[in-house]
Amino acid sequence: MARKVRKPAVQSEEDVRRAVKERYTELALKQAPCCGPEKSTMCGCSGLYPDEDVLSLPPEAAAVSAGCGNPTAIAELREGMTVVDLGSGGGIDAFLSAKKVGPSGKVYGIDATPEMVHRARRTAKEHGFSNVEFRLGEIEHMPLPDGCADVVISNCVINLSPQKQQVFDEAFRVLRPGGRLAVSDIVLLKELPERLRGDLAAWSSCVSGAVLEDEYLGAIRNAGFSDVRVESRAVYTDAQLRGYLSHPEGAAAPVTSFSRTKGEDLSGIVASSRVAARKP
Repeated sequence: MARKVRKPAVQSEEDVRRAVKERYTELALKQAPCCGPEKSTMCGCSGLYPDEDVLSLPPEAAAVSAGCGNPTAIAELREGMTVVDLGSGGGIDAFLSAKKVGPSGKVYGIDATPEMVHRARRTAKEHGFSNVEFRLGEIEHMPLPDGCADVVISNCVINLSPQKQQVFDEAFRVLRPGGRLAVSDIVLLKELPERLRGDLAAWSSCVSGAVLEDEYLGAIRNAGFSDVRVESRAVYTDAQLRGYLSHPEGAAAPVTSFSRTKGEDLSGIVASSRVAARKP
């Protein structure tokens, strides 16, 4: 029997959802990149997308990019496809997808933060993206019908969910047979120190809610997907992880638990993985 995805220890599911919404509301309203003024290899868009792609997008979308990869690079998007972007935020991946699927295609962005949805809708209207629609909703309960999509993408969002198996079940539901899942996400290569796992600021900063990569891939298989594979992986050093978590822009609270790990080497624990799978 396939192992269920373990739920990291936190105060409650409601606390997690509240912390995540608070952080991304702040991010949307501040109109600042998630990593602040310094370049980061852990989130944002610096180094994750070709420069020409970033320059072709509305600056309002790139300004609040909080991803850890580029799922559109492995999504095999083509003209006329229908794409669903889970946790679409300011819309960077939705707008990139819209350019690839063209006017005969369609992109749905799903996000649980009203301020992000409002911002993305405004950007779409102002820049003439008529083939993109942003909907308010939880990625565990997508406001979409069965079998409506050719591709589901997500960028550093599923790790934030306290119900990851439900997210993959929903992705499977909305995909047509033969549809593709393409996600970039934060995973663990080994367990975090236990005292870090309950830190809600670290969860909303995409670290403490992550699960082991094998569990993550297992949840995708449990949902019914086949050909599940890691396309690429970036493993973070202790310095990269500490640098990111010391001042994560938009966080609802400082990540104080990581300051208590002084002297420990956190290298090789956290990674950003690009994962692809297909619905049979």
